[in-house]
Amino acid sequence: MSKKEQEDVKEYSFQAEMEQLMHLIVHSLYTHKEIFLRELISNASDAMQKLRFIELTEKDIEGVGEELKINIKLDEKKNQIIVEDNGIGMTEEELKQNLGTVAKSGTLNFLKELKAKENESKTDLIGQFGVGFYSVFMVANEVTVKSKSYQKNEKAMQWTSTGTGKYSIAPSDKNNRGTEIIIQLKKEEKEYTGEYTIKNIIQKYSSFVEFPIQVGEEHVNKSSALWRKKTSEIKTEDLNEFYKFISHDFNEPLGHIHLNAEGALTYSALLFIPEKTTIDVFQKPDEFHVHLYLKKVFIQNDCKELLPSYLRFLKGVVDSEDLPLNVSREVTQHSAVLAKIKKALTSRVIKLLEGWAEKEPEKFLKFYKGFGNIFKEGVESDYENKDKLVNLLRFKSSSLKDDAWTSFADYLGRMKAEQKKIYYLGGRNLESLRSSPALEYFSVRGIEVLLITDLIDEYLMPVIAKYNEMEIIHVEKAEVESSENKAEDTLDENDKKNFISRIKNILADKTEDIRESNRLVNSPCILVSSAGPMNPQMEQMMKMMNPDYKAPKKIMELNFNHPLIRKLVESHKKDAVSPELEKSVKTMFDALTLLEDKLENPNQLVENLFEYMNQSLA
Repeated sequence: MSKKEQEDVKEYSFQAEMEQLMHLIVHSLYTHKEIFLRELISNASDAMQKLRFIELTEKDIEGVGEELKINIKLDEKKNQIIVEDNGIGMTEEELKQNLGTVAKSGTLNFLKELKAKENESKTDLIGQFGVGFYSVFMVANEVTVKSKSYQKNEKAMQWTSTGTGKYSIAPSDKNNRGTEIIIQLKKEEKEYTGEYTIKNIIQKYSSFVEFPIQVGEEHVNKSSALWRKKTSEIKTEDLNEFYKFISHDFNEPLGHIHLNAEGALTYSALLFIPEKTTIDVFQKPDEFHVHLYLKKVFIQNDCKELLPSYLRFLKGVVDSEDLPLNVSREVTQHSAVLAKIKKALTSRVIKLLEGWAEKEPEKFLKFYKGFGNIFKEGVESDYENKDKLVNLLRFKSSSLKDDAWTSFADYLGRMKAEQKKIYYLGGRNLESLRSSPALEYFSVRGIEVLLITDLIDEYLMPVIAKYNEMEIIHVEKAEVESSENKAEDTLDENDKKNFISRIKNILADKTEDIRESNRLVNSPCILVSSAGPMNPQMEQMMKMMNPDYKAPKKIMELNFNHPLIRKLVESHKKDAVSPELEKSVKTMFDALTLLEDKLENPNQLVENLFEYMNQSLA
């Protein structure tokens, strides 16, 4: 450097707290080092967006009419990366303001607030300051920024820093408009001079930047921002290919939503419902698959703030024009804009599903079978849309074939005029439900019962509680009257009373009560819950969550018209303390408990059954 050139170099110190801030940025703020390239490309894109706007009103500018693009040059020998754009450029004063300070002001307050909120999320606080450029020092020993403003007669200048306490500004040999960033990489970061690595980073983070990104002679970001096009301009095959690109799915999507909102809230969205579910949707409830873009620049690939958890199976893109983001662009700030986008997207997804349910029931059921158990979570968590979600629930039914499904609304349409409640029964599978003794009373009277096999449905029924003012109740908790088809009971009332008293004594530690049943027709006995808040499957869920949970004891109901019960009554009359009677009663109780998947020790039941078999064959 000549003496004259040395005299032209001006040394500056960063703001007093800048060294601490740089340490935070480099060591604490970013999750992945490769993010630096995304930040530089994003800044370059912003610079060209600004120039595009200026060109609308000003004609006397540097390099008017040039094609706007980003060039990335790699030099393995020098261990350098050069990122160049022909956007708005910067003057000497702008270099000092934009690169010598943090968002031009506020650093001192920033650090004070950061220190005061040590236990809180740093990214929420840092988001108030624009320091994305400085992420380059995660990989660089030194950075030189050469820039020439779009304004004519402004000299080209360059900014140089090692990212510590100082920077310098000097005249530059750059002769064209825009900004050129020369990154002298650290020795251990040599991988970033490889074309393959750089192209992969661009395709991952900046594939949909609307300006061409050149690496050498290759135009890398070839994908178009499909979501920003008009719906009429998008072909089905383009949608399918785009879905496969962002989801890594070989199948075509089941459906999609395309939105271009303008006005007070400006954003574009292209969301897809996959054809099939994947295991990670259930195993990773905090994992989302909606990519967030800001003006076509990738920000985040798993934005949780854009959709409620029960829609986490959706895959796609949301591109905001004005969504505030934090400094690293990795975590979105909570904002009214974000909340409004979330509300609008949720509403459109529900509307799409309502349309399928009404006009394309086969497609809706395909969705429901794949994603219903996730979707149902919204019934409890989304109070605003609860009624709409409840309308979309589907169930099997005691009145329909195995392959048929029904909604609450359809159930009400078939309901008898005198019926005042909606009944349901839950169990392991449809076959066991259809043969359950709990259905006998309702079958005889022609009362339809909803059949559910998913634990989440058992949990949701008490949450829903009512549909169209009709109470939803488990069949075990239903108040039942004596069945019209019940055979005439010829047993002596005192004999029945004495028998019940004896069984209460035998099962004193296992049951809440023993009583005659009005609900049974063909079965000898049944266990039912008392009128408490939990249904049987809810109790099972509590047991799964807490092994020490003790479910309330149940009520055992006896059908005195059944041959087995009548024989036991006769046996009791002959010998009230018979060991065989006691063994039979306990075996009967164990068998009922086994049907409910609650038999803790099946060994005794098996031994008793083997003994009965041996006696019968004697």
